[in-house]
Amino acid sequence: MLIISLNKLAPLRKFVTGLRRKWITRVTGVEFADNVSVSLTAQFSSKSRGAIVISPKTLIAFKTMIRTTRSDGSEEPVHIKENCFIGGGALILPGVTVGPNAIVGAGAVVFEDVPPYSIAAGNPARIIATAIEVGPYGRFLDAGPNR
Repeated sequence: MLIISLNKLAPLRKFVTGLRRKWITRVTGVEFADNVSVSLTAQFSSKSRGAIVISPKTLIAFKTMIRTTRSDGSEEPVHIKENCFIGGGALILPGVTVGPNAIVGAGAVVFEDVPPYSIAAGNPARIIATAIEVGPYGRFLDAGPNR
């Protein structure tokens, strides 16, 4: 069978990632909005239920790690607001809030809050752009359509 476009596999991916989100919620207590997209390789580390909250229309890319436990054993919640994109391999550390309509670059290590409508990138993460305009899942408004 020849697959011309991987978009034909989208329903299968949606089903599998939905099952994984339910499993993550049950095991770690992460609170996902209904329309959050999470990679199959994203990891979440939390001691208590509700310590990680991910708001609607957010995309968590591959090999991302979100932690709520500090090295001294204390726990601080992590909140990722709506319309965000968390790039592949990013590390979100305890106590961080990623503001609405923000982007975290691939491989970024985020230990401070990311303000709304901004891009944070690097290790350690720094704000590299502000006043950006993104739509659902942190997609730039002037980006072309997916094919």
